[in-house]
Amino acid sequence: MPTLYLVATPIGNLEDITLRALRVLREVPLIAAEDTRKARRLLTAHRIRTPLTSYHEHNKLQKLPHLLDKLEASDLALVSEAGMPGISDPGYELVRAAVARGIPVVPVPGPSALTSALAVSGLPTAPCLYLGFLPRRAGERRRLLASLAGESRTLLAFEAPHRLRPALGDILTALGDRELAVCRELTKLHEEVFRGTVSQAQAHFAAPRGEFTLVIGGAKEMPQGVTESAVASLRAARRQGLGAREAVAQAAAATGAPKRELYRAWLKLRKDSPRSSQP
Repeated sequence: MPTLYLVATPIGNLEDITLRALRVLREVPLIAAEDTRKARRLLTAHRIRTPLTSYHEHNKLQKLPHLLDKLEASDLALVSEAGMPGISDPGYELVRAAVARGIPVVPVPGPSALTSALAVSGLPTAPCLYLGFLPRRAGERRRLLASLAGESRTLLAFEAPHRLRPALGDILTALGDRELAVCRELTKLHEEVFRGTVSQAQAHFAAPRGEFTLVIGGAKEMPQGVTESAVASLRAARRQGLGAREAVAQAAAATGAPKRELYRAWLKLRKDSPRSSQP
């Protein structure tokens, strides 16, 4: 039976591809590629002459019936611009449609910015929570980050260079001055892994260039009885310049949390996020 192969391709260095991936790309009659120019560059480097067809964010729904028809008769390989197809790249709809038709879907694993960044970050690798690309709109991004204020798992996200600094500012406001790793241009000529705090990353990346993967440390455990909304209230009070007594009273009135535990949480926030690092 024809098979849909999800083939991982290099995230930068063209040597980062498996022998199995090269064999599959040679043997299939057609490759659906998110970026045919980049795919052709990879195929040319490895002397592969398999025909390409485009399959990207803007044509994926229109192209779906055509690719499914191809899969009724022969194998098809799907490649993204870089890394594993379907992981924040086109592929989800094609995989679901193939599964619905009973067509085998086979992963051909390989390079991934996600696992590479997590491995080199120096932060806990499990458990972790993958967020994909952070929302483009500032309001949506801030709401998402605020909802994660109490999340103890390591957070992973992709970000574009022109949105990196606004995103770091929102992370600092919503999550505090946590440890993080900012991985830039992984496996490429200008690869860089910055490890530090959010405020340090803001200062370091004054003019961001390249592709970024963020690995953000999880929330530290708060005193018992202190909820995420209480922590958010305390953070808001710090940004307003309130002192401990006013902040604790305000948070207690808003959330009903015990003042003694709120004060302990206030001290922890002050330790983890010094006021000098606040925007």
